[in-house]
Amino acid sequence: MRKERLIVPLLVVLLLAWLSAQAVSSWLFEREMARTLADLEARGEIDIERVEVEQGWWSSSGRIYLAPLFGHLWQLELTYRARHGVLSTHLDGEAMLRHGPNAVHLFGDSLSTSPPLWEASYHSLTGTLEGGLQLAPLRITQQERELVFGGGRLRFSGEQGNWRMRAHLDAWSLSDGAARLEVGPAILNSQYAYTEDAHSFTQEDRLQIESLTWHQPQLRLDANGIRLSNRTSLDEQELRMQLALDLGEIHAAEQVLLTGQVDVELSRFNADAIRSSMLRLRQLAASGHHGMKQKALLSELEPYLLAVLQDSPRLDLQRLELDSPMLGLSARVDGSLFFDGRRLEELSLLGLDEPTVKARWRRRLDGDFTWYELPTVVALWLGLPLDTRTLEVDVGRGQVRVNSRPLPPLWR
Repeated sequence: MRKERLIVPLLVVLLLAWLSAQAVSSWLFEREMARTLADLEARGEIDIERVEVEQGWWSSSGRIYLAPLFGHLWQLELTYRARHGVLSTHLDGEAMLRHGPNAVHLFGDSLSTSPPLWEASYHSLTGTLEGGLQLAPLRITQQERELVFGGGRLRFSGEQGNWRMRAHLDAWSLSDGAARLEVGPAILNSQYAYTEDAHSFTQEDRLQIESLTWHQPQLRLDANGIRLSNRTSLDEQELRMQLALDLGEIHAAEQVLLTGQVDVELSRFNADAIRSSMLRLRQLAASGHHGMKQKALLSELEPYLLAVLQDSPRLDLQRLELDSPMLGLSARVDGSLFFDGRRLEELSLLGLDEPTVKARWRRRLDGDFTWYELPTVVALWLGLPLDTRTLEVDVGRGQVRVNSRPLPPLWR
């Protein structure tokens, strides 16, 4: 009898514990959702809005709108339905893309296909999210133009402060009469790590294109093994961007036309000025200035954008190596270019199409580049002695000199 008396209280305790766990799971999901969207919006590139939110212990739902801060180029709508469990939450929904000022649906209006479906799982104890999206094949035909896409798969995972994405895109082709471009398959790997409110962040992207073909009458180019990677980081002092391109092999007429690698780095963009620019952008967007004209927006942001240059940014061409076995030419180049960030009040971003304004910016440039093992045909083209093997390119206050001579006209 004593054991039987304990069963009912024990069941009540277990039921209360289970209900409490359900409530905590729902609360954790909602908290992480709000924090993640706020951090992504703090990056300053997109506007995020969550509407029609219905939160419950057992399930939640809502819509998330993502769009550029300014302009009406596109809008991504993500619907979600969340079913909460004690240890995890399962989500699914649709991804609907609108484009243009009239917000035309890409799927259903422009394309006769249904919106992509996505699903994910959020683990309450670890705070991690794992999910994916399937892209259906499509074909668009307009007179002699045709776009064919084989579909793809996208997987994402991570937790607040560290997100990863891997996309596998099947081959796609674009044809216009006798001309045709074929690309893929391709793989994109991306990682975005950040501190709260995106005060500092690092983003790394790596794109690998297995093949790329362009053919038209009398010409066919085939490339394979193209790799492009970039790393962008914002810390307490600066924004730094690193780009690396591997061309793989480009073939023409069954011969190797071109191979090569390029490594470039941009650095010394003032970090505090970038954060101030992003903050001002969000303030303008929040105050209803989405429809500002480009010139008015540029005028509003000009002091912030000019301040980004106060640490004298530099461009480093760390490596440029190109080889053309077919043409018997090669290039080995490195060097740096600097921007003078002093007396920024003398500069303006308005009227950059005016010759006097362009000249004022050009006079801020200094640097030097070296081309090793200069091909004879290039020396001839530049009017240099044919035995010249090293080309020194000097940039002083925007004026270019090659081997201590003024740069001759390149096209006569």
